[in-house]
Amino acid sequence: MSRRITIGLAAIVVLATVGLIWAQEGARGQGAGRGQGPGMGPQGGPMGQWLNDLEKAYQDKDMDKIGQLIGQMKERRQQFRGGPPEGMRGPGGAGGPGGPGGPFGPGGEGQGGFIKPPLAKDESEKRILSVLNDMDSQRRGMMNVPIEGGRFLRLLAETIGARSIVEIGTSNGYSGIWQCLALKATGGKLTTFEIDAQRAALARENFKKAGVDDIVTLVEGDAHQKVAEVTGPIDMAFVDADKEGYTDYFKQLLPKMRPGGLILAHNITQGMADPKFVEAVTTNPEVETLFFSEGGGFSVTMKKHDVK
Repeated sequence: MSRRITIGLAAIVVLATVGLIWAQEGARGQGAGRGQGPGMGPQGGPMGQWLNDLEKAYQDKDMDKIGQLIGQMKERRQQFRGGPPEGMRGPGGAGGPGGPGGPFGPGGEGQGGFIKPPLAKDESEKRILSVLNDMDSQRRGMMNVPIEGGRFLRLLAETIGARSIVEIGTSNGYSGIWQCLALKATGGKLTTFEIDAQRAALARENFKKAGVDDIVTLVEGDAHQKVAEVTGPIDMAFVDADKEGYTDYFKQLLPKMRPGGLILAHNITQGMADPKFVEAVTTNPEVETLFFSEGGGFSVTMKKHDVK
């Protein structure tokens, strides 16, 4: 199936879902006002923004972004089926951390009113968060993780005390800078790979603006070949590049990971994930893998310690 046909089908499926949700929201009388679609709220609200994002992704033929938007809409649709999707249910079942309102609910994306903007602890973090905020204007065509994905990466990296992180797919440096927030705290370094020279140049500028360029090594070229030059042990790896290449990256990175280290992959959602990669991370007894729908869809794979 050609890329054009795939994008067209994705758009049809998504727009059909939007129609269903609008109809259901209209029946519930949520937020309808004069001159507005049902449930859209002032100036189009979050649904209007979602449609704008979809239009841009479609024009750019950005399959990564389209996949993220489809994932968000699936979560929203699930709200009309009795609760958040599997993997997002908290201890309280349908009323768990998914929270009221779903990804487009009041108070923030993903977990209703629980999500708040990140807060800077000191001036260094304030500078980095400011750069990340400014980089939102660069998103078009960059296939960046959403902000929730960046925060997820930072949280995991800092939690495990990562000092050596390898990233496959630098793009403009957005996800790398989020990981550098953790590395600034742990005293670690990031090695990131980018095949596109223009994106690599933009990433270098952004790393410098954020004041993290001293802890980043950016390698230009095909990561399938270049990653072989990386020496372990690696504490955390993040893969967000060619989806059909995820299995190869996993096989090359796993021997270099330290026990307890994490390999994260992005856009692991139905319709986006390579089945071969999913098979690889769920059938290898050396690892434990879970999947999360937040932030565009992640797989989190831990290299196990020996059990004595």
